[in-house]
Amino acid sequence: MLRFAAQAVSFVFHPLFMVLYMLLFLLYANPYGFGLDTTEEKVRALVSVITLSVLIPMIAIAMMSMLGMVSGIELRDQKDRIGPIIAAGICYLWLYVNIRSNTIFPGAFSFFILGSIIALFAGLAINSFSKISLHAIGTGGLFAGLFIATSFYTYGYLSSPLKLGDRYYLIHTDLCIITAILIAGLAGSARLYLKAHKEDELYGGYFTGILSQFVAFALYF
Repeated sequence: MLRFAAQAVSFVFHPLFMVLYMLLFLLYANPYGFGLDTTEEKVRALVSVITLSVLIPMIAIAMMSMLGMVSGIELRDQKDRIGPIIAAGICYLWLYVNIRSNTIFPGAFSFFILGSIIALFAGLAINSFSKISLHAIGTGGLFAGLFIATSFYTYGYLSSPLKLGDRYYLIHTDLCIITAILIAGLAGSARLYLKAHKEDELYGGYFTGILSQFVAFALYF
């Protein structure tokens, strides 16, 4: 049961989903920060981001597995990670090129993509001598991205209130930061339980993910 739960956590907080989670947060926190007027435009933008940041990298990993280029989709060996990281990096680069000067997406999302690119290729370099945790890089980057976005953009409370029964509740963005920390800890604990990583590989991943976002923010602005 615990193993199944750890595998579920590893899937839900897979590194490839972090860009999507950041986009959903920004859409919910401040939908007016996007140059999107209709629901159709929002759906189209969301599908475009999901395609480039999630679907294409996952298809690439599946194809590499079927062709025997990697030992399995779980990428247990360090060598297995090289191709998938490069494939994801190319997709992220293409996404960044398309949104960098696009007024549809706010700067908070653009710098997060840049930070994700930096984290990916930093992870690729570190992977040569250490099996750094990609889950830790992803969740650490998500925490840093949320922290930077809520610190340097005037969000305060999420603009879309949460309705419970007959009452509406505003969600403070600090709760989102705390949630991101809990997610990072939960994902790390799951990877340790599955014996996918050692503690130093997790700590290295958190540091790489967090640092990459701060470097991206400095470069972007």
